[in-house]
Amino acid sequence: MHELLARGYKVVAMVRRNADEYSKRWPEVTVVQADALKPETLDSALTGIHAAYYLIHSLHLGQKEFEAADLAAAGNFRNAAQRQNVSRIMYLGGLGDVRTPLSPHLMNRIRVAEELGSGEVPVTVLRAAIIIGSGSASYEILKNLIMNLPFLALPSWASTRCQPISVRDVIRYLIGVLEKPETAGRSFDIGGPDVESYANLMKIFAKVLQKKMLFINIPFLKSCRFYGYMASLFTPVPGPLVMSLMAGCKNEVVCLDCSIRKILPFPLIPYKEALVRALTREEIDAVYTRWSDSYPRNIPFEVVTLDELDHRPRYSQRCSITTDKSAAALFGVIRRLGGQEGWFHTSILWRIRGGLDRIFLGVGTSRGRKSPHRLEMNDVVDFWRVEDIEDGSRLLLRAEMKVPGGAWLEFKIDDDKKGRRLSVTAWFDTRSLWGSMYWWAFYPFHHFIFNDLLRGIVRRCE
Repeated sequence: MHELLARGYKVVAMVRRNADEYSKRWPEVTVVQADALKPETLDSALTGIHAAYYLIHSLHLGQKEFEAADLAAAGNFRNAAQRQNVSRIMYLGGLGDVRTPLSPHLMNRIRVAEELGSGEVPVTVLRAAIIIGSGSASYEILKNLIMNLPFLALPSWASTRCQPISVRDVIRYLIGVLEKPETAGRSFDIGGPDVESYANLMKIFAKVLQKKMLFINIPFLKSCRFYGYMASLFTPVPGPLVMSLMAGCKNEVVCLDCSIRKILPFPLIPYKEALVRALTREEIDAVYTRWSDSYPRNIPFEVVTLDELDHRPRYSQRCSITTDKSAAALFGVIRRLGGQEGWFHTSILWRIRGGLDRIFLGVGTSRGRKSPHRLEMNDVVDFWRVEDIEDGSRLLLRAEMKVPGGAWLEFKIDDDKKGRRLSVTAWFDTRSLWGSMYWWAFYPFHHFIFNDLLRGIVRRCE
């Protein structure tokens, strides 16, 4: 979006939820709320649109559900674009030789392209392998496997060739085809200048990170699904997404048609340089989107917030402490909780709970947080998401781990006669017996965890 705005385009962004918050985050962009799986919402979103970028997929639903959802969404979008006289659609799909058996994910990318192109609106398809950039799923998977493991088992398919591409080059191609009318109705393979095996991609990344790592070849390890599940335990990317992407690693993903280079002949960024650029953006705290921040499948689309509940949550527990620290200092610490900062002395207990959640394909605590310093509405904090934030007085986090009910953690700062009262309240709403058992099983730990958390916040102010 930033590149389109810089080139003078008027940009409209379609989001499924929280349109008001995105409008605040992107003040120069018109934000509309619609859902490609709800065709009745699309016509108003596409009214007055000249060209559309289709960047939708449903991989977080898992292999059993994403294929049907993707095809339905593509068909709905194509029909709405046709009704609203959209002149072009640009679609970013996946590389893969159609003459060979492809993984469900790669085959689905081809079918989505066909579904979009079966109408009257010309579609330009760009087919890429793994995309390297801060926040991209492939980048986060590679980086966290290398950072979090002392050694890495290389399965038999690690020798498969891949042609990664920098996210900056992808953006150049996406904007370039928009400005080249001759690309309408055509499909192009896009890739970077390097072709490497998956094993070499990981070894190069380890060298860039200056991480001494042992790579062990295990030729009898052939299951992409099993490897994807194990890999998902150590990465912040949603488990179903990791497993779907890993399933495609048996397929060689190398550009077969390089005709796009004649139309858009700009210098390509090498793989190693793309890694360095992504790491640099993280170091300067300039990462604005991450795949690991996507909503998990166990969270309903229409989320009911704590403030919208028509009844008081069934269970709650509150702990508080009085301090002479300023509200600004206290809130400054609160908004840095989670991620690398952790949860003070009880961080191990939070990680154990996150680890159990991850084993069952929940989000766990490995998502961390996008920025160690900034915190905004809808940002992820380990297995929580920011539901409300009032600077200097309130932070409300909504649980996204697998839990039999709705759970929230609320931090508040209030003034009283003795000074400043800092409190944390756990809210839990459930109507099931299993939910009640879950609450009482963890209840004995709350007093210890929350009081340690409050004392840690006050100590950190000093």
